[in-house]
Amino acid sequence: MAINDNITVMAGNTTIPAQDVETKSTIKHANTGEVYASEEDAQTDINNPATETTEQDIRRDVAINVNKLPDILGGTS
Repeated sequence: MAINDNITVMAGNTTIPAQDVETKSTIKHANTGEVYASEEDAQTDINNPATETTEQDIRRDVAINVNKLPDILGGTS
């Protein structure tokens, strides 16, 4: 899942367009380690009466990769 919103960041009196970032989301069962392909798959596991999976058992991790931060404070990055 990627974030593709066109966002403008304000820093002082300067307007800086949001940088392109790469995101990766992982949805997995905290106890068993099973990785789900989608949010729907996790919800199906929660709704399945044959499993003991609850909403609290589902772990969502998001990794964000930013190649270079913008110069918002006048220094170098």
